[in-house]
Amino acid sequence: MSHMPVTILIVDDEKNTREGLSIALEEEYEVYMASGADEAFNLMEAETFDIVLTDLRMAGKSGLKVIDRAITQANRPICIMMTAYGNVETAVEAMRRGAFDFLTKPVSLEKLEILIKRALQSRRIEAENVVLHERLDKKYSFDGIVGNSPGLTDVLDKVKLVAPSKATALLEGETGTGKELIAQAIHQNSNRARQAFVPVHCAALAANLLESELFGHEKGAYTGATERRIGRFEAADGGTLFLDEIGEIDSATQVKLLRFLETRSFERLGSSKPIQVDVRLVCATNRNLTEMVKRGEFREDLLYRLNVITIFLPPLRERREDLPMLLNHYIDSFAEENELAPIDLTVGAIKVLQDYRWPGNIRELRNFCENTVVLKRGKELTEYDLDPKYHNQTETSLEDKLEALSSSPTLSKEENEKRLLRNALIKANGNRTHAAELMGISRRTLHRKLIQWPELDIQK
Repeated sequence: MSHMPVTILIVDDEKNTREGLSIALEEEYEVYMASGADEAFNLMEAETFDIVLTDLRMAGKSGLKVIDRAITQANRPICIMMTAYGNVETAVEAMRRGAFDFLTKPVSLEKLEILIKRALQSRRIEAENVVLHERLDKKYSFDGIVGNSPGLTDVLDKVKLVAPSKATALLEGETGTGKELIAQAIHQNSNRARQAFVPVHCAALAANLLESELFGHEKGAYTGATERRIGRFEAADGGTLFLDEIGEIDSATQVKLLRFLETRSFERLGSSKPIQVDVRLVCATNRNLTEMVKRGEFREDLLYRLNVITIFLPPLRERREDLPMLLNHYIDSFAEENELAPIDLTVGAIKVLQDYRWPGNIRELRNFCENTVVLKRGKELTEYDLDPKYHNQTETSLEDKLEALSSSPTLSKEENEKRLLRNALIKANGNRTHAAELMGISRRTLHRKLIQWPELDIQK
């Protein structure tokens, strides 16, 4: 509409009315006129209109018939009804049939101009929303998530099953593994996709602010609460609320969150009136919530409610086969974004980057790719161009450590592995995530080892 003149069809059997409106509007818009419904039908077959302004009562077919025909057009126009017989029943019927709004005669030209501009703005926003949703559908579709490693395939298989349901999902994994991306994919592939996706990063807010941020507050609920505030739960009504770093919430907020999961209702701070909302909850954590429960830092009953469906996102070091695809994807993406030529990575560079442990996971990889695109400016990137940190790997694999320990003929490989695991747990004060990092293995692998050798778990 911004590049082509806005076209308006005026339908009225009163000549003076339609010509008067035409004169008033023709300076700004391209105006067509019809003396009745049949003439309007013929014009709609021949031309495309942005707005149809029609009288209600006319000789022959009524203006409601004009609306019925207009809304069947391929490029559906905005319909505005005019009538001298203004009443609630007529307005409701016109709106039900597809009218944008309703004006009574004699028509105020000032009100009509305002209404037309509001209608066109609404149409632009609607078109922008369609484009936005199409982009979101593409970005957060399963095809838009890069990689085909077994760990990622397992994640996407679960997402496909979880997305259409109403089940609460808990995403586990290290910082930077893409938990918010997966939460968006769950939302975008559910029947809530056209409603709001509301993310909250719990660790970024102080405890006294988080409760208000989530549940809202009434005016005067506390010092500084000068007006009512709508919380994120209300903002996400009909959609999905994503709580990142859920392990950071304080005990009072844990209680209110548990109550919501049990009743699907909550109360604003300073109010005793329950508010019912339809919200799908997806949570994420990089902490071991089971260990936090043991230490009394997280409610066990809340954990049971949160991990109805648990999805573990593997760290990037366990997705080595995905590295070439991810590197190409992000380098091409940042090159396009910055209008620069993409970088070619040599086989040697890719091999070095595959061997790097990527402690920051996908987030660190994205930063590397953006930095490379901006600084290299379309040149080839070899292993010799890489920062020394990508070459100097301080961590060694579990197999390498076992190989070193196995030089002693007095212990078997299994005994050496058990001793290594025990020492790592002691050094990490029983923290399994830290112990796994010390050993250079995933937390899931460490968990399997502790099931195999439960006597090694110093938390028991």
